[in-house]
Amino acid sequence: MIRNPILPGFNPDPSICRVGDDYYIATSTFEWYPGVQIHHSRDLVNWTLVRRPLERASQLDMRGNPDSCGIWAPCLSHADGQFWLVYTDVKRFDGNFKDAHNYIVTAPSIEGEWSEPIYVNSSGFDPSLFHDEDGRKWFVNMQWNHRTESYGGSPKSPAFDGILLQEWDPLAKALKGPIKNIFAGSPLGLVEGPHLFKKNGWYYLTTAEGGTGYDHAVTMARSRGIEGPYELHPNMHLITSKDHPGAVLQRAGHGQYVETPDGEAYHTHLCGRPLPPKRRCTLGRETSLQRCVWRDDWLYLENGTSVPDVDVPGLFGAVPAEKPMRSEYNFNGGKLPADFQWLRTPEHGRIFSLTDRPGHLRLIGRESIGSWFEQSLVARRQEHHSFRAETVIEFSPDTYQQVAGLTHYYNRHKFHAVAVTLHETLGRCVTILSCNGDYPNGRLSFPAGSGVAIPADGRVQLAMEIRENDLQFFWQTEGKGAWQPIGPALDAGVISDEGGRGEHGSFTGAFAGVFAFDTSGRGKAADFDWFNYDEL
Repeated sequence: MIRNPILPGFNPDPSICRVGDDYYIATSTFEWYPGVQIHHSRDLVNWTLVRRPLERASQLDMRGNPDSCGIWAPCLSHADGQFWLVYTDVKRFDGNFKDAHNYIVTAPSIEGEWSEPIYVNSSGFDPSLFHDEDGRKWFVNMQWNHRTESYGGSPKSPAFDGILLQEWDPLAKALKGPIKNIFAGSPLGLVEGPHLFKKNGWYYLTTAEGGTGYDHAVTMARSRGIEGPYELHPNMHLITSKDHPGAVLQRAGHGQYVETPDGEAYHTHLCGRPLPPKRRCTLGRETSLQRCVWRDDWLYLENGTSVPDVDVPGLFGAVPAEKPMRSEYNFNGGKLPADFQWLRTPEHGRIFSLTDRPGHLRLIGRESIGSWFEQSLVARRQEHHSFRAETVIEFSPDTYQQVAGLTHYYNRHKFHAVAVTLHETLGRCVTILSCNGDYPNGRLSFPAGSGVAIPADGRVQLAMEIRENDLQFFWQTEGKGAWQPIGPALDAGVISDEGGRGEHGSFTGAFAGVFAFDTSGRGKAADFDWFNYDEL
């Protein structure tokens, strides 16, 4: 069986691609660097992260991108002996504009180096590339309308002004021919995330609708011609949990169709798993996979409903690999472990090093933990509702403006952190910085007050335990005594899509990691010897 979600934790907008017996899923990474996560599987059950292809400044530079901007909804495909990746770099979130720039990169293999980006357009986000049977290529994306009225799109949500289609010329590396608005969406509105495929003489268009919250859905339509007109699926929505609040997989929508070599049908989708009592999805938007069937040239979930299942029949002979409950990272080898990412900047040598002190992750204190430009924060995804993270830090601050430690992080408005710093009367100390979703000001609170005095030198171990909606920080001087709790239990549920501004205010995911900042501008460094993550 396939156990959903197949990609737990922050892995939204899954685009799936099969090449022979190999399956690949590309997911959005938003402001996290390098851009786009690509997982690989040969059985649809076990998935391994194999590449983040947008890794150079020429491909991606997100310094200054607001929270929840950056890489939205990539599309991965294979044709003409190479992989094609289409992606958006969104430069604005609030207000009437999005400033969404769309690009294409290619590579002969997933694991290899990807090309320099080709700019395509900026008319809207969620682009995809369809390779037709006759060799022509078609570029589709939603159209963003910054005004308050819609022409050709949904009057319910006028900014989402339909799905655009235009031919792509791979030799000229440019769009050509007329631009057609081929699909206005269903009455649910907020049409985005288009993907095209062809089967039995029909062109099928799947889109994401209803926003990325609890009304989310995969909508399906078909046409005999690629330019339409497109008729809606008899059920309108292929996948949705919007009318079933008791379903385990909520917020189901935005995915893509794939067939096995034997013609078995599957469809990916994003989802969320909310925690009571506030229905906050502390793991963000995750990736799931549903088995489908064809009837009367329409696709349906095999379970006979539109509501996604947790357990889905997989391929014959596929055996789920047992996943360890503990992940240990020692920062040896001069390369950041694959599970970790950082924020926005392609110039990672400015914020961390694995060679300045071999066997350690050195963070160089730059701008604040709330910066959109150059923030020294390295973290891995939260994949479980309950977990414990631990690290050890060597850090000798000269001023209270120098701070480094361990964080449960979502964005600049939603994080909790336990840190080593300097206090005028306590000397070197451990304290807590917290931001509970205060928007737009991002005001800090200090739940442990001035903090707890610690020895003037020596290594300090820091830990946090998240048990569903509750977080507790701990500290100890390495090799001396036992773990000591610091501060009260904090609201871990705010580190979620629904925390703070609430649904649609942000839509990424929670991370556990380490950070350092030095707002004096002196670049004070902090060294981390190891990092452990344990499922509880």
